[in-house]
Amino acid sequence: MKKFAIALAAIAAFTGPALAADMPARAPVYQPPAPVYNWTGFWIAGGGGGGLWSADSHVVALPSGLGLTRNHRLGGSGWFGTVGAGWDWQVNNWVIGLFGDGQFGSIHGSQSDPFNFIEGREKLEDTWAAGVRLGYLVAPNVLSYVNAGYTRSRWSGTTLTDLGGAPFAATTPSFNRNGWFVGGGFENSLTLFGFFGPSWFMKTEYRSAFFDRITLPEIATGLPLNTAVTFKPWVQTISTSLVYRFNWGGARY
Repeated sequence: MKKFAIALAAIAAFTGPALAADMPARAPVYQPPAPVYNWTGFWIAGGGGGGLWSADSHVVALPSGLGLTRNHRLGGSGWFGTVGAGWDWQVNNWVIGLFGDGQFGSIHGSQSDPFNFIEGREKLEDTWAAGVRLGYLVAPNVLSYVNAGYTRSRWSGTTLTDLGGAPFAATTPSFNRNGWFVGGGFENSLTLFGFFGPSWFMKTEYRSAFFDRITLPEIATGLPLNTAVTFKPWVQTISTSLVYRFNWGGARY
């Protein structure tokens, strides 16, 4: 009996590899290629943010333009909404684009004439910009970028009243200013956080805009005061926007 068991074991040892060799090989598990995202295409965006402005100002005599006070700094802060659109081109890990956007709201602060001891409120009502941006893909669906371009702003008129409480008032007109801006930020797919579909992105951006100086004549009771205040603004903003990319449609393989 023992000899029979040994014989069976020997037969199994020799026939096992042969049977395994005759069995069909297992097919390899399919591994899809890594996704390749394409940032080329049109996009629109909308959001909001906060900002502040500061302005160098002094009082001058009219019509000579002779300075009557030293330069002093004015300032304001507030909130705004923003909308924009653009087109991007991707070249390897680099993205270059053209865009335009607008910021509208109420970033308000002070306007003053220390020579006549009068002061009022100045408000940045809206800003429009057009420019270019250059970005680098730190991940397939995360873009870090810088931008620059032309910008134009619209400011309210002001009513300047006597700081000592006397019944005296003057006005300055509303005006527009041209300038330029620089900025930068990040844009990422919201699928990173499990929100929305693959075409939805979030963009967070800082911008600094510099505008030309203007001289604003002061008018009191319908008559000129023969004085004016100069105003040279600098505006800084931080905004967050929801972006929709029409061409995205998810990853491409």
